[in-house]
Amino acid sequence: MVEVDVPELDRVVKVHNAVNPDDPSTVEGFVDWRRQAEDMVWLVATLDGVDAGAGVGLVGWHSQPGVAHSEFFTLPAARGRGVGSALYAELRRWSAERSSEALTSVVAEDDAESLAWSERRGFEEVGRNPLLVLDLDGIEGPAVDPPEGIEIVTWAERPGIEHRLYEVYVEAEPDIPGEEANEMPPFEKWLSSDMQGISDHPEAVFVALDGDEVAGYAKLSYWQRGSRAFHDLTGVKRAWRRRGIASALKRAQIAWAKEQGFSQLATGNELRNEPIRRLNMRHGYREEPGRITVRVTLSGDA
Repeated sequence: MVEVDVPELDRVVKVHNAVNPDDPSTVEGFVDWRRQAEDMVWLVATLDGVDAGAGVGLVGWHSQPGVAHSEFFTLPAARGRGVGSALYAELRRWSAERSSEALTSVVAEDDAESLAWSERRGFEEVGRNPLLVLDLDGIEGPAVDPPEGIEIVTWAERPGIEHRLYEVYVEAEPDIPGEEANEMPPFEKWLSSDMQGISDHPEAVFVALDGDEVAGYAKLSYWQRGSRAFHDLTGVKRAWRRRGIASALKRAQIAWAKEQGFSQLATGNELRNEPIRRLNMRHGYREEPGRITVRVTLSGDA
């Protein structure tokens, strides 16, 4: 078991991508993830001198106070030989040293083996996010058709509205099931972490304006054009809800992604977030296996 830094981070990426071929990452992606967190560690586990597994642990990233997050990746040929257990023990120790009282992780919905592994170690399910996917190749780009008095623009077209976007975030984020107790970052931290990452682009942030007021926004993130873009937050201020603004923002995203040559749009919607799930289903999204969030208490570890 070794802790690695950026010069050897490709070892973590190779294991991650071998285990998650449908959701590949990059060295740059992991570095940017660490930039957004308060602290992060990267681990590699070896068997007979060969990399067999990897893990990441972090604190201070879209989480409740006192809750760390971890992810474990074990190559199929190395499973059942203690690699995942060793990574878990080290990440549990690392998290407790940072005053964490609980540790979360994620498991693929269709990976019964990994879910059973986590349950044997005391993890309990606390959230479920099926993946909703829209195939763009076979559809026409929809008309945006916003409600009367609402204009849909991009952040790139309205630079300088960052504080008003943040007001939407502060009001909308706590209303998402599972996110209620998350620590709300200050403006500068939110802007840097949530809006200026390497997969974030001002031209892919769609804003609903009511005159000079920002009523809501919807954000896409992506690594490269032509493949899959992901929905990030879609938020509307409470005073403007139930007027069709979220639907108009969704249509603006679909139309733009179609024009830009993306083949798919995807999002993970918590099962309890029924309004946004209905919105996506109305626009033709289909459900695929997503991820289960699991959590274990670290009481007494310190």
